[in-house]
Amino acid sequence: MITIIQITLKGIFRDRVFQGIMALAVLFLFIPSAASLSMRQVTELSITLSLSLISFILLLLAVFLGSTSLWKDMERRYTFSVLSLPVSRTSYLLGRFFGLALFLLMTSALLGTVAGLVIKVASGIYPPGRPIVWSYLLLAVIFATLKYILLVAAAMLLSTVSTSFFLPVFGTICTFLASGITQQVYEFVHSPASANTISPFLKTVATGVYYILPNLSGFDLKVNAIYSIPPSGYGLGLTLFYFISYTAMLLGGAALLFARREMK
Repeated sequence: MITIIQITLKGIFRDRVFQGIMALAVLFLFIPSAASLSMRQVTELSITLSLSLISFILLLLAVFLGSTSLWKDMERRYTFSVLSLPVSRTSYLLGRFFGLALFLLMTSALLGTVAGLVIKVASGIYPPGRPIVWSYLLLAVIFATLKYILLVAAAMLLSTVSTSFFLPVFGTICTFLASGITQQVYEFVHSPASANTISPFLKTVATGVYYILPNLSGFDLKVNAIYSIPPSGYGLGLTLFYFISYTAMLLGGAALLFARREMK
């Protein structure tokens, strides 16, 4: 599995998609200038823009690398040569996933460091009204990374049942968009205000979708980092447990489907 992880990392660094996406990191240089347009909340705006740019870059990497990793291997028939070796399909799949997860961790560490320097510069030029709690900023970057690692697992699950890259790519994008609002929809359909407007059938459907799709809203700690609000330790632990459990289920399903897939 370690060899598969190393091969995955080498392939990513040679990928033109990766090089194009990482070119977006140049936008960090313009954050202090853009944040200076807000004369009262320069530091808050610089944190917001930095975290948003990190999330956007990680999203693109998770969607396009996670969705096309298996598809490219099978399209180029690289999978056949690898699986002819004493390597199980599950080990191959997990090696690919952990390689992508490690790459996202490395990328977020690099981008987080750059964002920290940018925020430091912005706060030095325009001192903030409240102190920056760097540990909250670090937690926001870490949990954003976990969110997109979970999305990679969802992309690989879709890749195991698809013969083209369209379903994994667009399916992953739809999963991301839908999972960001499942909590709000669930709370609305079960609120007293919707008691007379939503049928029991729709409530059942919404509840089922809520438990099937990943809930990514709990990974968002931007508000805590921006306004120095202490996050709940219990909430962080629950989110971490949810990440481990849901990612394990996605990988388990992907391994089961990939083991039964016919290679042509």
